[in-house]
Amino acid sequence: MTLRVEYQVSPQDPCPASTPSSPIASSSGKTRTHRSWFARWTAPLVLFLIGCFALGYYAYTILDARFFQDDQARQFDQALRDARDTSTHAPVSEQTPADELRAEALAELKSHDQQASTSPAMPAFAESAAAKEPAQPEIADGNIPLGRIEIASVGLTAMIEEGTSNRTLQRGVGHIIGTALLGNSGNVGLAAHRDTFFRKLRDIQAGDDIKLTTLTGTAMYRVELISIVEPEDSRVLRDDGENILTLVTCYPFSYIGPAPKRFIVRARQMSSTSDPVAAIN
Repeated sequence: MTLRVEYQVSPQDPCPASTPSSPIASSSGKTRTHRSWFARWTAPLVLFLIGCFALGYYAYTILDARFFQDDQARQFDQALRDARDTSTHAPVSEQTPADELRAEALAELKSHDQQASTSPAMPAFAESAAAKEPAQPEIADGNIPLGRIEIASVGLTAMIEEGTSNRTLQRGVGHIIGTALLGNSGNVGLAAHRDTFFRKLRDIQAGDDIKLTTLTGTAMYRVELISIVEPEDSRVLRDDGENILTLVTCYPFSYIGPAPKRFIVRARQMSSTSDPVAAIN
């Protein structure tokens, strides 16, 4: 006699309906979900905020430089008009406010010239390098600029301030301390950033004309040499007795970060005039 027993094994339910879920497992799942959401959205949000801050700072810098340039240009043009009216209508023996303004500007330039070293140094464009440079005079809002540079061939027009501090180069073209003063004989050195005022120099060519306007008149220069030098090579700023204009900026123009070279434009003076009327025209 054979005894046969039949039975059926049902699959075990890992989580029976009658058995409540573990509080620890539920809490762990919620934590992992929260962390996943946080990691997914926090990084893009932080990058977005950083990008907005960078764009805002860049826009502020551009607008600040533009407003400063416009204000300086208005003051400079008014000073030129005062000088023109003085030379046209005022008696020779009478000193007008325009004469006093020009005298103060010339006295300030002479004081900067006396304080400058006899061996000009190349400007430090990077902030880290600028921190190692001696203190330079800052141009306060409302002061008359030294002059205006115009290069019609590349569409460049900018006001010139004294010194090459970071603040000065953010807002305009700076006169390199130790080089000849604008309107004087010698080697006049000017510097500006490659990503702002001197960016258009990448299109300049030999034979292009450069116009410098000051309160005492104008000077025309013609580009004769374009070169690339090391940042420490200050020989291009030496005064060899000729009336030269030297423009300095960083190179390459498309380089990200502190550029390793300096872009040099050397121009020779062709003509000059000390007539304020001609300077306005």
